[in-house]
Amino acid sequence: MLRTNLSTRPFYNERGVHLLVGVAAILLVALTAWNVYTVVTLSRANTQLSSRVNNDHAEAEQLRKMATDIRRKINQEELQQVVSAAREANSLIDQRTFSWTAFFNRIESTMPPDVMLTSVRPSIKDGVTRVSMVVIGRRAEDIDEFIEKLEATGSFDDILPSQTDYTDEGLRRVLIECIYTGDARAEQAPETPAAPDAKPSTPAAQKGVAP
Repeated sequence: MLRTNLSTRPFYNERGVHLLVGVAAILLVALTAWNVYTVVTLSRANTQLSSRVNNDHAEAEQLRKMATDIRRKINQEELQQVVSAAREANSLIDQRTFSWTAFFNRIESTMPPDVMLTSVRPSIKDGVTRVSMVVIGRRAEDIDEFIEKLEATGSFDDILPSQTDYTDEGLRRVLIECIYTGDARAEQAPETPAAPDAKPSTPAAQKGVAP
């Protein structure tokens, strides 16, 4: 007859094991659900972004076609005329700042008796006034004197006689190009008021001779 002492068998806490297994199963289900939610959310976002990208590509292609059609319909000759007219208008606006009175006053004060001014053409670009002048003189010395007097005024820079020929009468005709700065310097130079009650203090002034 076999006898067994039941008190010597090990005791297992089956309820605790079931609880741990249940908790692990719940965590696994929760993690799986979270992964599924994340995948679904990213998939929707990817679909929306792909749709936006496709729409943008389609719109860009449509705009390119419209731009191509517009360029084909534009008359290049008319466009060039518009551009030329705009440049001419800008040139006229710039020339409003050019004082012809001050310019000719300076020319008149420096022109030798045997030199004659026949044409003047100013051009203003980037705030710089360039002037092309054609003068006629009997001798080269007279024209050189005119250029030296222009330089002495301080209103003309980079004076260069760029072209020389002769008229039918045998007079020397010279194209002079320079940078005109007279107007700007005149505006910047302060005016010095004359003394109203100035009395001559030198013998020359007392005799009526300008000092």
